[in-house]
Amino acid sequence: QVQLVESGGGLVQAGGSLRLSCAASGDTFSGYNRGWFRQAPGKEREFVAVISRSGFTWYTDSVKGRFTISRDNAKNTVYLQMNSLKAEDTAVYYCAADLNNLGFKGDMVYWGKGTLVTVSS
Repeated sequence: QVQLVESGGGLVQAGGSLRLSCAASGDTFSGYNRGWFRQAPGKEREFVAVISRSGFTWYTDSVKGRFTISRDNAKNTVYLQMNSLKAEDTAVYYCAADLNNLGFKGDMVYWGKGTLVTVSS
């Protein structure tokens, strides 16, 4: 049974940093594309970043230069380093995985339950 479990969320002041982790189990995830998404209060879930199985990365424009996605295949874990956080980054952050899709349309097959990031201004 595939499981994705996020951790690392919390409350941080604007300008601060957090690192989210997403640990996967139930399969060998080195062959998966791994993504991060977020859903702010009252808004739809949106794409944040993705790292392909080969290590290529893509980011939504609003986080470019501030967020970095990375992966450790030995640990089946993907990370999201978030720097220079802004109040508008406040959201529940979800990780996801898919063998084929990169998730630009939110179309990934496996999802975690999310971790809350709150940025105070």
